[in-house]
Formats: sequence, structure tokens, C-alpha cells
Amino acid sequence: MDTVIRRRIRGLRLARGWSLDALAGRCHLSPSTLSRIETGHRRIALDQLVPIAKALGTTLDELVESPGDEDVVIRPEPGHAPGVTTWLLSREDALHGMTVAKMRISPARPADAEQLAVHPGREWFTVLSGTARLRLGERTVLVEAGHAAQFSTMVPHAIEAHHGPVEILTVFDHDGQRAHLHGADDAAPPHGRRSTADPGDR
Repeated sequence: MDTVIRRRIRGLRLARGWSLDALAGRCHLSPSTLSRIETGHRRIALDQLVPIAKALGTTLDELVESPGDEDVVIRPEPGHAPGVTTWLLSREDALHGMTVAKMRISPARPADAEQLAVHPGREWFTVLSGTARLRLGERTVLVEAGHAAQFSTMVPHAIEAHHGPVEILTVFDHDGQRAHLHGADDAAPPHGRRSTADPGDR
């Protein structure tokens, strides 16, 4: 762990274009002390890390956090709504408010015109398996596996299964998430928990 901390200090310093002297002047340690800390020739003390972190514009927690995989690997849990199973593949703070989701849609009676969603923004999806029936106002567009669709969500729309289940990978903005993901009984952004059901096994 010490090695990771030393690399972070050096990496943050170089990213700012600072010399050892420049960082030393900001954290009130000598350049030789900083050099020995970065190269592993001096034991790292907590009372040194606090001013170093502050000078580098980070926090002590971020400087010493464990380099585990929980902030990298997402283990989605399925959320269920009538005819749809959803796996959220991004965290709440990711992609500037965009939500990435995998959805499995079961065949059902086509939605009535008044059930078509309308909201600001645009939507994008690609079909992983099966064929999606995209309703856009009075138009119906079939999107096959391997193909993608992008459209204005100000047009009344719905994505349905065509002659069998369909799986899609989709990207929603904030308005799209509220319109299409609201109501799933346990669809919540993943937080690194291990799912009891892998999406590929369902």
C-alpha cells in the first residue's frame, strides 16, 4: 500500500507540473524529504500526508484508499417491472447524469397510443439479441440484433419485443431514466454488491 501512496504523490505532483521544490513550498516539507518519500527511502508518516494531500488538492482518504476493484467492477442486480427486467450498468455519479442499462423485454400486447412516453432529450439503444419493435408516434421500426437506434424522445415512443424476447443495451439521460426505469421493484444503481443472478445467466 505504501508503494501506491508514493506513486500517487509523485503522479499528482507531476500532473500539476510541479518540481519537488514547488510542492515542498506548499506543504512545508523539505524537497529532500519529499524525494525520499516518493522513492521509498523514508517511512511515510501521517502528519506528513495531511499537508501533502492538501497541497496536491486531494484528501487524505483519497490518497490512502485501497486500490481495490469495488470502484471499477459493477455487479448489477436485476430490477423487475411487468414484462421487463433491467440491469443498471452505471453508477449514479457516472457519465454526467447518463444511465447505462441492459433491458430484457418480453413479448406483450403493443402499448396503446396514450401509453407512449414523451420527455425531453434523445435516446440510444442497440439490440443484443432478438428484434426490437420501436414505436415512434404512428411509425413502427424494427431493429434487429446488432443494429442500433437513436431518436428524439419528444416523439411519443415505446420499445417492445417483436416475435420473442429482446435484449437491448440502452443509454438514458436523466429524463429518460425517470420515464422508463421508474417502477422497477428493485432496480437500483449497483454499488459493487455481488449479484445473485448474472445477466448472462438469465
